[in-house]
This record gives sequence, structure tokens and C-alpha cells, in this order.
Amino acid sequence: MTDATVTPDPSAGAASSLRIDRLRAGLKRRYARERRFKLYGLLAIGVAVGFLLLLLGRLIEQGHTAFYAHTMTVPVYMDPARIDPAYPQGTNFELLAAEQALARLGVTDDAEGTQATEMRGLFSSELKFVAAELIQAQPELIGQTVSIDAPLADDADLYFKGEISLNTPATQRRLSDQQIAWLDQMQANGRIESHFNSALFTKGDSTEPELAGVLGAVIGSALMLLVTALIAIPLGVGAALYLEEFAPKGRITDMIEVNINNLAAVPSIIYGLLGLALFINWMHLPRASPLVGGLVLALMALPTIIIATRSSLKAVPPSIREAALAMGASRTQTVFQHTLPLAMPGVMTGAIISMAHALGETAPLLLIGMVSFVPGIPHALTEPTGALPSLVYIWENASERAFHERTAAAILVLLSFMVVMNAAAVILRRRFERRW
Repeated sequence: MTDATVTPDPSAGAASSLRIDRLRAGLKRRYARERRFKLYGLLAIGVAVGFLLLLLGRLIEQGHTAFYAHTMTVPVYMDPARIDPAYPQGTNFELLAAEQALARLGVTDDAEGTQATEMRGLFSSELKFVAAELIQAQPELIGQTVSIDAPLADDADLYFKGEISLNTPATQRRLSDQQIAWLDQMQANGRIESHFNSALFTKGDSTEPELAGVLGAVIGSALMLLVTALIAIPLGVGAALYLEEFAPKGRITDMIEVNINNLAAVPSIIYGLLGLALFINWMHLPRASPLVGGLVLALMALPTIIIATRSSLKAVPPSIREAALAMGASRTQTVFQHTLPLAMPGVMTGAIISMAHALGETAPLLLIGMVSFVPGIPHALTEPTGALPSLVYIWENASERAFHERTAAAILVLLSFMVVMNAAAVILRRRFERRW
């Protein structure tokens, strides 16, 4: 028997080595693409976070001064010759306090009262209301000297916040050199104090920046969201349940689905025009009321809720429905006792996110009259009110410089409101997921 000697083919080994090299090169390129893709993703996240931090930083930089204010302690002699105990509101307490403040500073006024007028410009109009209420409650104070704490006027407050400086030409600021000198002297005498601006959260809108607050707009937004939730969530979830679980599939159902998807992309200002024509001009509901605002926002939120609910229902495994039906459950029992509870986390998330989106809408509210000045706090759904987005619009377009810092503060309040709502969506989703 003769042993055969097998001679390796050099060309086969070279081809195998070439294939391995090609595979390694392909793997190397694939890993390089994956690393680049991860890098692009991290870069995109970094850019988004950077812009978010830039936005928040700019808002905080511009609006943090609105969260504190300055008050002036003014000793006022309640002159019986100038105060009517039966009608203290008719007394010019601002002029009275200004004249006495000049006297304490050793300033002699002229016959026209020019100096008193300048000093009066440093006081907020709140001083006269505080003094009048004090005299009305305690008439025995007439003839005595009473110390009244009143907020400074907006320009005087901005001076202590560093927004107005002596270095600015006098023609470009609303405070004169004399007024600034008086403010410095009163601060040196300990009559100017800085404190947390509680009025920003406890008062409604005002034509005076130092007295303006966001409480009326917050309550107005809350009432509108209440109306929106009570209308949009039941209708949206019910419509989604019918379309997904009960409606026969056909041309009409397809047409409805297409129109719902189209409605979700309609500009919000169109819903404002619809609300103006339908609820105000035709149904004659009160203009600029939370009821009309809630109805308009409900129309806008409905398509989003329907789409989110249908997506959550589709995510439920078909085996759940089949098992329930196999055990003898009816179609309605299957939907409401098995399918809907499992889809509830997504339903709640979609509903709350749509509410948060409705909270930030401005264009529909402007068209139904919420661009006008509405002082005070609303107490009913039919009373005129403002909303946080419309308040931001009004303050930003105001001529007084002090409203600009309050605009940024109102935006921060609005963002906080939306963060709370989104956090509630996450918490509710996790609770439903754990339950089921």
C-alpha cells in the first residue's frame, strides 16, 4: 500500500486568508459606524441639553429679580386737617407721605410742589390703599404718626436691583439724579428693606408692575384645564375604545381615522377661530372665561388623546382578549375589565401630556379675548380671567421695564406647572404598571 502525500494548495490558503481579512475589515467598519452613531446620539443629547440649560439660564438670569422686592418704611403723620374719617379713601396719602419725607430729609419744596411730586414718584400706589384701610379700621390713629410699609415704585425697585444706574444718561432713565440721591439716603437711614416678593404669587394682574402677580392667571389656567380634562378625556378615551374595539373596519372607519390624524396636526389658532365662532358668536358664552377656554382646549386635545389611547390599546397582546372571550366574557367585559386596565398607563400618560400641551397654548386664548387686562382672581367658570400663556404675552408687550422681569418669572411658573404635570404622568404610569 502506497501512502499518498497531499500537497496544500497555496492559492486556497491565500483566498481563505483574504476572506478573513475582508471579514475583519467589515467588522471593523461596522464597529466604527456603531461608535459614530453613538457619538452622534450623545452629541444630539448634549446639544439639546445645552440649549435647554441656555434657555433656563437666560430665564433665571432675567426673572430671578422678580422674586424679591423692596419696601419703604414711611412714618406718616395722620393730619386731622387733611383726612376725612368718614371717607379716608379721598385723602392723598402719597402726597402727604412725600411732603413729610422731604421734611425729614431737610428739603424745602417750592410753591409748585416740584420736589414733593418727585418724591411721590418713588412710592407705589399701594401706599394710599394701605393707609386708607388702616384709618378706616382704626379712626383713632388720626392725629398720630404711623409707620407704613409700602412697596417702592417699579423704577425705584429696579434701581436697587441694579437695573438702573447713575452711569446711564438721565434722558434714558425714568429716575432723576435727585430721586436716586434720595433713595440712597433713605437706604442709609435703614428705611429700605428687601424681602421675598409674596405679591407675585398672592395677587392678580395689575397695571402697576410692583403690584402685579400671577395668582389670577394660575387659577384661570387651572379652571380651564379642569374643563378640558372633564370634556376631552372621557370623550377621547370613549372614541378610541369604540374605534379600536367595536367599530367595524371599513371605508367610513378609515376616513374617520385619517381625519383624526389630520386634526392632530391642525394649527392651534384654527381652534381659536372655531371657538370664537361657535362658543362666543353662536352660543353666546361669556368671552374670556375659563369655560370657553376649556372648551377650545378640549377640542384641540381630543385628537391627541384618541391617538394615544388607540396606540395603548393596540399594544395590549391579542391573547388577553382571546383568553377572556374563551372564558365566556362578553366583548364589553373583555374591553373594560382586561384590555383597558392594561392600556391605562399609556392612556393616562397621553392624557396628561395633552393637558400639559394645552396648558402652554397661547394663540387660541388670544382669539377668545384672553389678551385683555383682567385684574383680580376668578371665582367661577363664567367670569373673565387670564391664563399663564396670555399673561406672558401681555407682560412682554407692556411698556414698563419692570414687567419684563416678571415675564421671565411667569414663564418659570408656567414651566414648573408643566413639569409637575409631566411628573404626575410618570408617577401614575408606574403605579398602573405595578398594579397590573
